[in-house]
Amino acid sequence: MEQTVRDVITRLGVLQDVAVLCADTDLYDAGMSSHASVKLMLSLEDAFDIEFPDEALERETFASIEAITRTIAGIQASE
Repeated sequence: MEQTVRDVITRLGVLQDVAVLCADTDLYDAGMSSHASVKLMLSLEDAFDIEFPDEALERETFASIEAITRTIAGIQASE
């Protein structure tokens, strides 16, 4: 799952050097904008065939690869 998240981020081109980022690196500190996070969310929904619930639509959900994978795993477990 983490690799798929990294692949989506790379494909969108919202960050440089995604491969060298630690899973807990703050993506906003690494250069991701709020606009890019929306594009990322939509692309992740497509990649994982999920929909982020309203309560997950906050900055912390997309703050790191680790946070994203944890959220996606929770969504998938609840389906």
